Amino acid sequence: MDVVLWGVLPYLVVAVFVGGLVWRYRYDQFGWTTRSSQLYESRLLRIGSPLFHFGLLFVIVGHVVGLVIPESWTDAVGVTEEMYHAGALGIGTVAGVATLAGIVILIVRRRRTGPVFMATTKNDKAMYAVLTTAIVTGLATTVIAFSQGSETHDYRQSVSPWFRSLFVFQPDVDAMASAPWQFHLHVLVGLGLILLFPFSRLVHAFTAPVHYLFRPYIVYRSRDRRPTPGASAPKRGWDPVGTRDRDR
Repeated sequence: MDVVLWGVLPYLVVAVFVGGLVWRYRYDQFGWTTRSSQLYESRLLRIGSPLFHFGLLFVIVGHVVGLVIPESWTDAVGVTEEMYHAGALGIGTVAGVATLAGIVILIVRRRRTGPVFMATTKNDKAMYAVLTTAIVTGLATTVIAFSQGSETHDYRQSVSPWFRSLFVFQPDVDAMASAPWQFHLHVLVGLGLILLFPFSRLVHAFTAPVHYLFRPYIVYRSRDRRPTPGASAPKRGWDPVGTRDRDR
């Protein structure tokens, strides 16, 4: 079972993820959207959306640092084990709570706003359920680590080596198998989220308008003809009656 879960399943998920993105882009480009509902309700959206997106951004950065950067690298730059875990727990907790609060607000908004709820599909409900579960299980690992203090499990000795080994096609199954159950649960939910990603509204994460930064300027020209030299300026719509005559 360990070989299936930590040695085979990740590659199957990646294959479905890549294949799903290609299929979605080729056959459902018009569905490649968030289906914005700001028109129906904006007050809660202005609160929940920034909380969720900025919190999620810090969560992703934290996962990249924790999983990709080896422990020897942080030791080389003078970051001790105590400093690393203190920062990871502090920043991770704040980011996780902000992300959870944001998605809760968005779910409440979607449920209480009639037009938004009517536009919610079964796919959306599944996506929200899996995404919320991923956030909750991630926070649970942080809370358990905080409660265990110095005896907490060091995921950089188990989960991180396993994650990096996937990229060289030599999965370290034993390393991941040695991690506690809360890490197993969080990773499995994360794999489920990646599996669902191409087939949900989450694909909008790949449509950031980066090309807007390099677009040429749009020049607007008036449709009115330019006045000839010496002619009086045309009367503007907001000028009071008689203004044109005074100007002349």
